[in-house]
Amino acid sequence: MRTVHRTCPLCDAVCGLRLTLDDTGHVTSVKGDPDDPFSKGFICPKGASLGRLDEDPDRLRTPLVRKDGEWHEVSWDEAFQEVHRGLKSVVDAHGRDAVAAYFGNPTFHTMAGFMYRMPLSQSLGSRNIYSASTIDQMPKHVACGYLYGNPMAIPVPDLDRTDYLLVLGANPAESNGSLCAAPDFPGRLKALRGRGGKLVVVDPRRTRTADLADEHLFVRPGTDAFLLFGIVQTLLAENLTAIGVEVEGLEDLRRLAEDFTPQIVSPVCGVPAEKIVRLARELAAAPTAAVYSRIGASTVEFGTAAQWLIEVINILTGNLDRPGGAMFTKTATVDLFKPSEPYSTGHFHSRVRGLPESLMELPVATLADEIETPGEGQVRALVSVGGNLALSAPGGPRLERALEDLEFMVCVDPYLNETTRHANVILPPPRMLQMPHYDFLLLTVTVRNYTRFSPPILPLEPWQLSEAQILARLTMIVSGQGPDADPAALDELIVGQLLTGFTQVPGSPVEGMDVDELRASLQGDSGPELMLDTMLRLGGYGLSLADLLANPHGIDLGALVPRLPELLTTASGRVELAPPRLAEEAARLRERLAVPAPEILLIGRRQLRSLNSWLHNVPTLTGGSNQCTLHIHPDDVARLGLGEQVIVRSANGELVVPLEPNDAIMPGVVSLPHGWGHAGTRQRNASVHAGVNANALTDESVVDVPSGNAVFNGVPVTLIPIGAEGGELDVAQVRVPSSAHA
Repeated sequence: MRTVHRTCPLCDAVCGLRLTLDDTGHVTSVKGDPDDPFSKGFICPKGASLGRLDEDPDRLRTPLVRKDGEWHEVSWDEAFQEVHRGLKSVVDAHGRDAVAAYFGNPTFHTMAGFMYRMPLSQSLGSRNIYSASTIDQMPKHVACGYLYGNPMAIPVPDLDRTDYLLVLGANPAESNGSLCAAPDFPGRLKALRGRGGKLVVVDPRRTRTADLADEHLFVRPGTDAFLLFGIVQTLLAENLTAIGVEVEGLEDLRRLAEDFTPQIVSPVCGVPAEKIVRLARELAAAPTAAVYSRIGASTVEFGTAAQWLIEVINILTGNLDRPGGAMFTKTATVDLFKPSEPYSTGHFHSRVRGLPESLMELPVATLADEIETPGEGQVRALVSVGGNLALSAPGGPRLERALEDLEFMVCVDPYLNETTRHANVILPPPRMLQMPHYDFLLLTVTVRNYTRFSPPILPLEPWQLSEAQILARLTMIVSGQGPDADPAALDELIVGQLLTGFTQVPGSPVEGMDVDELRASLQGDSGPELMLDTMLRLGGYGLSLADLLANPHGIDLGALVPRLPELLTTASGRVELAPPRLAEEAARLRERLAVPAPEILLIGRRQLRSLNSWLHNVPTLTGGSNQCTLHIHPDDVARLGLGEQVIVRSANGELVVPLEPNDAIMPGVVSLPHGWGHAGTRQRNASVHAGVNANALTDESVVDVPSGNAVFNGVPVTLIPIGAEGGELDVAQVRVPSSAHA
């Protein structure tokens, strides 16, 4: 037996783990690492099941190539030869824009997924780049981009010091945070209340987070921006502001807010006007306060407006960039994200629907359009890295059908699942315990400055390739270097560019130094490790990879400190409270004030033992509360005369789902978890607990306008009792009207 330590790679919480393995490499125990200064021994059910997930017998071990409808195991060289032939054929015939790339959620959790994404995208030379960002978080980037000029300048609540926390559309007691890394988020919320602070949760469901709160308020799905505007209007009208940063556009904001008094927005959002006023006064009066929001207020039709107004409230109350308020993390690695000029969207637009790019990618909601619509630039091939679009994308069944029409598709994925089954080639990365781990992206949004590196626990077998080698060889292929090019050459190119660039940056830790000498000083057993060592040495703490290896439990870098001025990239050099592109959203919101609310609205549901679509094959994580059921208020069950199952119909399709009456959800709202629908896959446990694909109901034609983000919450639906249309329907049946996309 041996004990090893590792950062959990599964969600945003970056918890430290202590694993015990036997002499065969089998994981016998997973516990929290009590010596980690950030997570302090906390572990959730997902982390505790890491060994089961890592050893999943349904994980692919060798590359697969599909020929004549049959899968064949092949060597890595054969697989890359097939990738080269398939992609080259499409590019030669139709041009580079005919090849699209999609980067799924897991790529944000691996070193290789982070380090090779940009080289792969740039080498592809296509405008058709997509990612999970436009499935869940692009509104936050767009809002912060226009406010601060920097789309990666995302403040997080200073959880451990705040006196008042308002949470909208987030359930961190189950997610442990999102765009806000905080191990043991529930414990931190309890500590907030224990020191005399107040926690208020606004959500259409009384979630586990709401159960921890001093107060829970129901809000109608998709109307968070109206509620937030009511708070902003109150702060301005009652002169409750205490702005502590330099701002532009305060009077413009005041004029925009005049149309959204609490009395006007209350009938829309469902929160009584007097409670909206009280929230504003409490936020203003608290010694310190922060407003935090995630998926529920982001994946809606006014997601960017909601994220904008959350930032505005933190600014107006004097809580931006101050201890106890909303602050910016300072990472151990150099900041590669600060733009050289003010942020904007729309540098180019999608071919079919004209949707604007953001962060050099297009909204995934239009990928099916780009595949199905003939003409110059039509997508005919796809490179998918760690994505399960058939289940995760809006209008998933339509996109899955579109995948069948591609001329070529290659997937980097450990599973033969609902999406990869349509590929021509599947390139499986090794087990997680065989890969080094560093959370480049998640460590930019921690509620305390912190860093930790995990070297591989298990060696690669002679017949395996690392994820870095797989992505590097893909990059060499799409750049025209061919399937046999040495991936180490790409690693050296990336490291060399980083070192050369920063030796020329005034004030850099390596300004004026010799690049060759710097390269010779680097440490690392792989491309990602060399890149990490480079970025650590260029960072502001004077650390190196050797320092992290000497501290396997992680390094506490201290509490968050004010740093807004070094992040601002606006043209004015100030925070822009009412930039024109966001002010346009106020006009859209005014128009919506007069539109009657649908009778029933569908929202998603975070589950403690689930993570999108890729943990349902672990037996210990399925069952119990982790099931694909429709939560509905008992009053709605009685009013509509529903039984144990119900037909849920939207403008886009319909599903038959088992009901789970629950008075924790507000009347007029139903909830279906995201990421299910596994019937017909080779994932044995997942197929037994298949559930249904909620994205058969979501409409890819409806997006948050500024960001192009998909709309998964606040979807109008109709509930029809089983038998009302004749006959009994199978629980897993999915029917998508053929006219839905006419």
